[in-house]
Amino acid sequence: MKKILFISSSLRPKSNSEFLAREAAKGAEEAGYSVEFVTLRDKTVGFCRGCLACQKTLSCVIKDDANEIAEKVRDADTLVFVTPIYYYELSGQLKTMLDRCNPLYPQEYRFRDVYLMTTSAEDGEEVYETAANGLKGWIACFPKSRFAGVFSGGGINMEDIAKDERFRKAREDARQFGKNL
Repeated sequence: MKKILFISSSLRPKSNSEFLAREAAKGAEEAGYSVEFVTLRDKTVGFCRGCLACQKTLSCVIKDDANEIAEKVRDADTLVFVTPIYYYELSGQLKTMLDRCNPLYPQEYRFRDVYLMTTSAEDGEEVYETAANGLKGWIACFPKSRFAGVFSGGGINMEDIAKDERFRKAREDARQFGKNL
C-alpha cells in the first residue's frame, strides 16, 4: 500500500494550510492510501549546524523531533509538504525541517513523488513559484525523486473559512488532490 506523508508547517492552530492539507489527507485515505499527518507546530526542530557528521553516522547530532520526522520522510512513498506562504517563500519551519533531512542524503530512501501544498492571501502562480523552487532544490539532492506538483489554496483569508465560496471550492479541490496522489 502506498504510504503518503503530509508534513504541515503552519504554527497557527486551525490554519488554512493545515485545514486544506487535512482535507487532502482524507481524500488520500478515501483512495485507499496509507496516510500519516505530521504537524511541526508542536515539535522541536533545531537549526542544522552544518557539521556534516550525519553524512558518516546517518543520524543527526541534534537530538530533537526532526530525527523521527526525517525517518518518516525516508520511509514514505509520497511526500506532501504543506506551508503557508510568507513573503513568497516556504515557511521558516518547513525550510528548517528540510535542512534537517540532511542525514537522508547518503541513505536509501523510498520517496519518489514530492508535492507542495500552499495557502496564501494572494492568488496566482507567482505567489508560490519561489517556494516551489526552494523545494525543487531540496528534491534535486535526491535523484530518485521528482517534484510532482503544487496544490495552491491562494486567495483565501482566515475569516473566509466559514463563509467564502472560494474556500468551499478549495476544500473540495484539496480532497480531490489527495485522492489523486
